[in-house]
Amino acid sequence: MNDILQQKLVRRSVPLKALSYGTVDPAAGGSVRQRVQIQQGIPQEKAKEVVKFIKDSKAKVQASIQADVVRVSGKDRDTLQDVIAKLKAKDFGIDMQFSNYRSN
Repeated sequence: MNDILQQKLVRRSVPLKALSYGTVDPAAGGSVRQRVQIQQGIPQEKAKEVVKFIKDSKAKVQASIQADVVRVSGKDRDTLQDVIAKLKAKDFGIDMQFSNYRSN
């Protein structure tokens, strides 16, 4: 059943890292039940890990947690792109998406 669910989500461009699986519970008729939750935003403890990683990288940027988003700001676009590359290289176990609000 998980294979079918994952295939359907991949077709809809939902990253599989965004899924968190619950425990397998017995259900009626000799079947089992498992809850799967889709991650929306970054959990608080993972956000703290991301901010700590950014601060330990000694880049001249400021990282802040805003609700379920980690916002990174800095003067130079190149340093921001370096931080994005470092975050992509390290696996935090969550799905991360990056957006750039600078237009110039």
